[in-house]
Amino acid sequence: MSQPQDPETRAMAERADDVDLQPGINADAYEDIETHLDPRILELYDVYSYRHAAAILATSFPEQLRELQEALLNFSITRRDIGMPGGNESGIPKLISRRLRPTGWNEARIQGDLVVRMQEHSEDFLDDGSVRKHKHPEKEAIKLESFIDGHKIDYVKGKVAFDLEWNSKDQTFDRDLYAMRMFHECGLISVGVMLTRSEKLNPLFSRIPRLKKDGSVEYDKDGNPVPVKDKYGASTTWMGKLLYRLNAGRHGGCPVLAFGITPRLITDWESE
Repeated sequence: MSQPQDPETRAMAERADDVDLQPGINADAYEDIETHLDPRILELYDVYSYRHAAAILATSFPEQLRELQEALLNFSITRRDIGMPGGNESGIPKLISRRLRPTGWNEARIQGDLVVRMQEHSEDFLDDGSVRKHKHPEKEAIKLESFIDGHKIDYVKGKVAFDLEWNSKDQTFDRDLYAMRMFHECGLISVGVMLTRSEKLNPLFSRIPRLKKDGSVEYDKDGNPVPVKDKYGASTTWMGKLLYRLNAGRHGGCPVLAFGITPRLITDWESE
């Protein structure tokens, strides 16, 4: 939860006006978060909670929290996973899907029409100074079709939503948070969970080579390995972009628990 020490990440945050490296004043205290989560999760991930999301999951949805934590504890990546092309369609999101889909975490989309009714009242002003109101017959209802449409969440079970963004355009966070907000306002979910890259991965990207689709290392014209640094740019989905949006309240009233993938989840990094 402390300020990252990587100078490059700090400089990137200072240049951008839509990056936050710390939770805002509307986030839950870390002491409240660690009360409700497995200590092993807190060792492997950066964790942030908004609107008491961790407490809600632990007390009201223990089954979903257990399944999510099991998936996260069994999740790991390699340098090859990071170097392979494919963005958010790479093999990394599939690692989570293999854990959650068999236990009933399904993709969900909502659509809805809005029916609007208008009731008019008129007033008669009487000689004694009083006012008499008249209720008019209700006008014909207006139906706005597809007033809610296209809001999709990758994983929903019961009243818990979960989404993973590994390396998409950062505007994808706006779509995800708005979808969770709409699901919540419609009473379909009670809490949302997000998983993305921690800012602690940023300094590693200059030391991991980019790979081609066949898994071979990509070299520049001078014969040097091309790092994946440019692939994971400042405008992609990482925790600094997500915290900025959560601090700004773009999730509305929906409680959100956010996990950041740290270098401790890279199984072959320490050998480097």
